[in-house]
Parts: sequence; C-alpha cells; structure tokens
Amino acid sequence: MRNKPAVLRRSLMTLSIVLALSAVTGVRQAQAELAIGASAEEAEVTVGCLFPLNGRGGLYGKDSAVGIRLAFEWLAQQESDYPKMRVLIEDSRSKPSRATRLVRDFVHNEGARFICGVVNSSIAWQVSQVAQAEKAFFIGTDHGSSRLTDGEVSPYYFRLNNNSRQSMEAAAAYIRDRFSNSQRRTLRISYLGPDYDYGYSMLADLRRSLTDVGVRYELVTTLWPRLYEPDYTPHIQALIEQPTDLIVNSLWGGDLVAFIQQANKTELFDHAPFANFDTGGNYEVLSALGQDMPNGLILAARHHNNWPDTPYNRWFTRRFFELSGRYPSYAAEGAYAGILAIAETARQAGPDASDEMIRQTLEQLKLKLPEDPTGFTSYMDAETHQIQQVISIGVSAPDTSLPPATHLLTDWKSYAPDALKQPR
Repeated sequence: MRNKPAVLRRSLMTLSIVLALSAVTGVRQAQAELAIGASAEEAEVTVGCLFPLNGRGGLYGKDSAVGIRLAFEWLAQQESDYPKMRVLIEDSRSKPSRATRLVRDFVHNEGARFICGVVNSSIAWQVSQVAQAEKAFFIGTDHGSSRLTDGEVSPYYFRLNNNSRQSMEAAAAYIRDRFSNSQRRTLRISYLGPDYDYGYSMLADLRRSLTDVGVRYELVTTLWPRLYEPDYTPHIQALIEQPTDLIVNSLWGGDLVAFIQQANKTELFDHAPFANFDTGGNYEVLSALGQDMPNGLILAARHHNNWPDTPYNRWFTRRFFELSGRYPSYAAEGAYAGILAIAETARQAGPDASDEMIRQTLEQLKLKLPEDPTGFTSYMDAETHQIQQVISIGVSAPDTSLPPATHLLTDWKSYAPDALKQPR
C-alpha cells in the first residue's frame, strides 16, 4: 500500500462542508472554487469539474466534492500506482454560458484533459459540444438525458451514471412484473415531468420501453411543470381528476420534495400508486422530507445508501458521513465513479497517452463501485459510451437507521443490464 499524500489544512467554507482532514488526500483553495489532490506543478492529470454549488441543486455539488475526496482516499489505499491527479471544481450556477466558458478556461488556462460533472442535462449537452471541440474528455457524472448516448455519440463523451433510458427500461420491467393487470387490459398511466430535455427524454424512454416489454398502456395525462416550479397545486389536482392506474413522476431534487409535500395535503397518494423511477429514492429526497415521506411510494435512484448491503457500500456511506456529517445523495457516488474512471484510465493508458488510446481504454473500462451488488462490476458499453449498472427499485417504508431520513426503501426489485434492452 502506498503512503497517503500529506493533507493541507485549509478552510472549505466556500462549499459549507465541514470535513475531517486526517490522513486523506490534500485539499486547498485555489483560483477555482475548490482544488483537490496534487499541486499544479506536481499533477500528471488535471480534471475540471462543473457542479452547482448553491440553490436547489447546490447539495449535489457539495456532495460531489466529498465524493471526489473519497475517491482520492480509496485510490491512496490501493496497491496500483495511479498518476498524480489534480481536480478543480467550479460552480456552474446551472447556467449554460458559464459552464461552457469554464470548460474552455479549464482546458486553456489549467491544462485540463478531462472535464467531469454537470447536473442539468441541457447544460451537459452544450458542455459535450465544447469539450469535443476542445478535444477534452467529458466524464458525465450526474445528468440523465439519454440524448447524449444516442445515435452518433461524441468520441470525447462517457457517462458514469445510468441514463434515463436505462432507468425507464428498468421501470418498464418493474411495471410488467408488479402490475400484472397490465397483461389483461390497458394500463392507464399519468405522467408528470419537468419542462425541459430531461423530462421529455424520460417520457420518450418510458413509452419505448413499455412497448418493448409488451405492456399495453394508455397515457391518460401528461403534465409539464417548469423547472423550480413553486406551486404544483394545479398539476396535483389534474392528476387526481383523471382515473389512472399509475402515476409516473420524473421531478428531481427540491422540485420532487416540494411536489410530495404539497401532494401530502391532498388525496393524490390514495388516488393511485405513485412512482419515480430515476431519482425519487435519492437520499437527498428522503432526508429532506423526513416524516413527510409517505409509505408505499415506488422509487429508485442512481445509488442507494442501504443497497446493496456490501462492505464497499457500507464503507462509502459511513466514510462520507464521517467526513461531512451527513449521508450522501447519489451525486456523491457519481462523482466518486467519475474520478475513479479517470484515474484508472490514466493508469492503464498512461497520463500522456494519445486521445485514441484514452478513448479505447475508456470504452473497455470495468470499475467496481459501491452501488455494485456482489458478483457484478460496472462496465462501459463501447458503442454508446454509457456505463452499464444494476438498477434497483424499492418501496418507501419507515426506517430511522440513517437520520434525518425516517423512511428508506425496501422490497427491492433489481435489474441487471443483461436483463434489459441495451441502450441504443
């Protein structure tokens, strides 16, 4: 085991994170919002990361920063010799113009060969275009639109979290398995999603996947609240007024929290089963709702703190809590995966490898992650540049083992990638 780098003790008030800085890879303030790892002079690989650090999406950026810290800690414990890495984190402020400008700054001013992160799918699409023009590899860690892995995929784009198509393929299989009446008559589905690329992709992917698995369905309601909508009352009422067998909701983060809190004041959750198959089971949602989380909601997320129950996932969840004083949202494991992917690629190909060698290495990537159940290892699909992972869907039930959440998911149904139609 190699010795861990010395820790440089500096304040992380920019991110409002209180971290234990004992025997972990160095963290220090730089011109970027946050710099983690080797100095500019020592670094063999430089990575520029873009996350929102304030507002409704701010927790994702803060959790991603801790996830990156954990990746450095994990790498320092391994026997393999990884190149010295420097990771710079900037606040995207959820603005496309700022995000694309920061990509150019990372490449031209900091010598970054890798870009990572981005929460918003529309911003990720624009970042991918700029990254390709700058010949920088964009490692997506926290956006879900399948548009980036459709058709002719950018040779410089790779995603390290499951996309909306994979989530909806698992959702369709779950609906087929759990709503057996869909085999006898047409299943009535109501859909509500955010009015931008992510929401549209989710619905298109759900419809395609339901058809692929042979579920007969009718879309009886389609609603499109704007991003960061403060009042969902009209949308909730519209859902209640329409006879339906299943409500599928694809809001995320603070928007989903606000929706559930407002829906609790109505009869919505008695009206029909309610599901959110991509982000609803995120710990951020469970913790923010606390006692307001209803029982029996069908939810999934890109990483669960209580599944799988493996030593690796328990370490990740516990260590995150030790460093930050809270349990991780799925964004943390996404960023963790992104940094491990870059480190492993640079180790195999070499920090000075050609773009083609880096691309080939990423396309053949296999990476054991906290979200992987026993016997499974995440792997990259060479055609789509989309990571392949097991997707688990559960049901909310009382559980106070990870406070402040009062509910966690149980009654799991898991879907391995080889059991689902591969993303196109």
